[in-house]
Amino acid sequence: MSDAPLTDPGPSTPDSADWTWVLSRHCPDCGFDARDVRVDGIPEILHDASSRYAAVLGRADVRTRPSSGVWSPLEYVCHVRDVCDVMRGRVEQILAGGGELVHFANWDQDETALEKAYWRSDPSEVRREVTRAFDAAAAAYALPVGEQWTWPAERSNGSRFTTDSLAKYFLHDVIHHLWDVNA
Repeated sequence: MSDAPLTDPGPSTPDSADWTWVLSRHCPDCGFDARDVRVDGIPEILHDASSRYAAVLGRADVRTRPSSGVWSPLEYVCHVRDVCDVMRGRVEQILAGGGELVHFANWDQDETALEKAYWRSDPSEVRREVTRAFDAAAAAYALPVGEQWTWPAERSNGSRFTTDSLAKYFLHDVIHHLWDVNA
């Protein structure tokens, strides 16, 4: 890594897409198909992704944005670390709800990226953090059994999920961003 001072690359282009469509059809970009995911395989998929993201952090171009408004690999890994924490918290919230409809608080990924200044992050520290976040998410998604996979939740924009569909939605985010960073 260079010892040159870091320069704020400015905000990324906000993503306002509703990605819930990936629950019913395959993603033409990354190839993810939620219909092919078995819930008992989720922890293994998360552990595999964790090691792939950790490897990304060792790349020479880790801070380089591929184009204006597009996150660098480092910024994507920071985002995925935070996605792991949010989605772990959401599955824990569903399970704590005991089968009653739970409501997720809003989470603004673009605001989080700005607040945490992802671009300034230390790749070595992010490697430790992303590994911990994936480990915790994998452990949380290993907990649901039987009918708990059907328990309901609602996102702040009104999108409805079950534990199963939330897990698959989460996995798409993880897999898609591996595609984004060519990992």
